[in-house]
Amino acid sequence: MADLVFPAPLPVVLPVQGEGLFPVRRVYCVGRNYAEHIREMGNDVRDPPFFFDKPADAVVTNGNPIAYPSQTADFHFEIELVVAIGRDGVDLGEHEALDHVFGYAAGLDMTRRDIQAAAKKSGRPWTMAKGFDQSAPIGTIAPASAIGHPARGAITLSVNGAERQRGDLSEQIWNVPETIACLSRFVALKAGDLIMTGTPAGVGAVRRRDVLEGAIERVGTVATVIA
Repeated sequence: MADLVFPAPLPVVLPVQGEGLFPVRRVYCVGRNYAEHIREMGNDVRDPPFFFDKPADAVVTNGNPIAYPSQTADFHFEIELVVAIGRDGVDLGEHEALDHVFGYAAGLDMTRRDIQAAAKKSGRPWTMAKGFDQSAPIGTIAPASAIGHPARGAITLSVNGAERQRGDLSEQIWNVPETIACLSRFVALKAGDLIMTGTPAGVGAVRRRDVLEGAIERVGTVATVIA
């Protein structure tokens, strides 16, 4: 093999409860997966699931600050359950989907909402609204072998100590097995993939120096500050 023309980037990894590091391959996101959030964004509750993605190097480990991004005046938070895939699979059935899950984490899908709104209006991709630098703070991964597969439990987010989002995992329109099975029909899932599964109602804007603290019952926490 020829020598690299410049050094390869370091791998993106997330800590795992107990010990070890989870190598991140791809980050997939599910849009509009909680009914109340769909309503607050002015969309149809019955929309089928759809997916967008973030680059792996958009991931920020728990507790580290993130920059207020350029080209936006409406920077939003979205607390989400993150599914960490630990086994390859394609064209999966719902009955086998959970066999491919390594674990779960709490994460934030940070969004340039004004750019997203303009993209929606013109029918353009959401990439610059969702896939920018430092757009995916994610907490420590809890292995499914330790916590099981949580299908219900509180999911919350506070900004500067004031609660802004509260929902329950049971309110997802498309649950985790359904989401994995659906996504695996579009792409071959690989160990190292992350799936961010949508956010409950209450999303809103943040400013510089705001402190964000998210939690998912049985799963864990995620925190960051807007630098």
